[in-house]
Amino acid sequence: MNEEKNITPTEAHRTFLTSDLHLNHRNIIRYCNRPFRDVHEMNQALIANWNETVRPEDTVYFIGDLCSRSDPLLWLRELNGHKILIKGNHDRHIPTHFTIHYEIINIDGLSLFLVHNPHDAPPDWDGWVIHGHKHNHWPFIDRERRRVNVSVEWTGYRPISLASILTTIGDGNGNANK
Repeated sequence: MNEEKNITPTEAHRTFLTSDLHLNHRNIIRYCNRPFRDVHEMNQALIANWNETVRPEDTVYFIGDLCSRSDPLLWLRELNGHKILIKGNHDRHIPTHFTIHYEIINIDGLSLFLVHNPHDAPPDWDGWVIHGHKHNHWPFIDRERRRVNVSVEWTGYRPISLASILTTIGDGNGNANK
């Protein structure tokens, strides 16, 4: 099992999550009704949005499906931040030593399981599952199953801060449902 990471509330503001960029994937525009004319416009917008949001010293949990039919390492060099790569089902060309299958984060007593496909989370997981894979075919937040879908279609085509996610799943006072 992966070692769990503890993150402070201060670090949560400089920690970002995102998934399912699908750079260079023409069909994803139609499949997910993305607002781009073509793959070139999509690639440029996704990279610009990422780099406007994430500083070089920030941490980004990329939760799978980076690109299609191109060198993933070239794309990764264009994106700001210290990237932790959780392998997605379309990440066959990313060397395995660059990826992990999941990550567990603890923040103020709340446990988050980060995994590409939410069905890969342990069935008895007691915390929240942060995932991608489902694009805009599942909701951004599912309180009943305690899941947050960080596919770019739900996050304005840019990474979202962990602090924002904690506020969203919170009780209105910023206290996340544990």
